[in-house]
Amino acid sequence: MLGRPPEKFIGGSMKKAILGILISSLTIVAIFKFTETNITWRAIFQANLLFLSIAFMLHAMFWFFWAVRIKLLSSFLGHKISTGYALEITIASTFLAAITPSSAGGEPLRVKMLHDAGTSIGSASAIVLAERLLDAIFFISALPVFILMTGFSTRLGIEVGVVFSVCLLGFFAFLWAILRQPYRLDAFTTWFIRLLSRFTKKAEKIGEKMRSELVMFREALINLTKNSRRNIAAAILLTALIWFSEFLVPSMILMAFGCAPSFLLSLTSQFILVVISLAPLTPGASGIAEVGMGYLYSTFVPHHVIGILTGTWRFITYFLNLIVGFIVNVKVLKSRYIGQKTEGQDSKSYR
Repeated sequence: MLGRPPEKFIGGSMKKAILGILISSLTIVAIFKFTETNITWRAIFQANLLFLSIAFMLHAMFWFFWAVRIKLLSSFLGHKISTGYALEITIASTFLAAITPSSAGGEPLRVKMLHDAGTSIGSASAIVLAERLLDAIFFISALPVFILMTGFSTRLGIEVGVVFSVCLLGFFAFLWAILRQPYRLDAFTTWFIRLLSRFTKKAEKIGEKMRSELVMFREALINLTKNSRRNIAAAILLTALIWFSEFLVPSMILMAFGCAPSFLLSLTSQFILVVISLAPLTPGASGIAEVGMGYLYSTFVPHHVIGILTGTWRFITYFLNLIVGFIVNVKVLKSRYIGQKTEGQDSKSYR
């Protein structure tokens, strides 16, 4: 997958997954060490299974709503994929996101799998970019609102919001340059061909292919923006459902262990945590997410619950992505990348 032999892909992925698990587990153990462990273990055996089940279901809904959004955005560009295949794309990409810093591995895999479904690389890239834009707009709109509603004005939350806003504005400026000044694409491609010609004789051919995909990427972005307000509203609604499903998981865990759900404070903390997790330091933000969770939730959750809350939350939202995502990736490798498909079946299998 992604240009690598299946055996090397699986071996490399397992090493990164193990590293992420080790960092996450050690951080959780450290959090347990600094909390009242005896009370925490007693709480484990008194957990309300109903609320824990709801927490797992919410994470499953996170996968489902994300898949529906991929299917919807693909339909905007005239590409039809089944909900099942969209779900496969989602879960497979969450595995790669969990083993790469800043979740960077998820996007290339989604582009690859959308391309396998008959979408051009340019259009597939536009779909994935549209996902990121929807997420960014949602976060930049919702985070200040929740901070104001809760008064949760920690210095960390304010700094994260400012940095995220500046980065988003810079990204919008880049997109504006692509959409309003198409000549910049040609200028970039010409520069890239000159650079590449120093290393290969195929620079011109590669450059022309890149130019073609960049043009399709630009056209796909324009087509996405031309959709009806109703379609765009549906995409925004799905984005909200995706993240609220995931962000309600900690509240369900708190209720499972007999604590107040603290919905607003918990949701605000989750917004901040997602932005912090974008820091490209460790696989799947292992260590960063746990420490951030402990710091933010310690302001409104009893200290003896922090350890079990962090451990259970990380299992549902991170370890589960690794386990289920790995299974789906192996399935994808077997069915589409190790010769078990016959020519001509590809496009039919995605409908």
